[in-house]
Amino acid sequence: MAWIISKYFITAILVVVVSEVAKRSDRFGALIAALPLVTVLTLIWLYVEKQPAEKIANHAWYTFWYVLPTLPMLLAFPTLLSRFGFWPALLIYVVATAGCFGLFALFVRRFGIELL
Repeated sequence: MAWIISKYFITAILVVVVSEVAKRSDRFGALIAALPLVTVLTLIWLYVEKQPAEKIANHAWYTFWYVLPTLPMLLAFPTLLSRFGFWPALLIYVVATAGCFGLFALFVRRFGIELL
């Protein structure tokens, strides 16, 4: 149980650090947020918990493919924010990103990559 609490604590610290840095510097906060820190932590947690190398490799592989469909909405979010305000823009972002995931999964299936 202590291990799980430690994982939550370390991961939460990461999120708090990113949000605090972003309050002070848009660019530096975004740089830290864009780094694959959560993925790196996840890979570390999987390794420390003695998961097979194949599972760890698969996590990295699928993370790459799941990041790609989020990129269009990251570009659209500033426009959505200025037009609709924060909460509606966030809702549109989430729904549209889910749609992008679905369409992207259908597209890459043609190349033998099964995401969904």
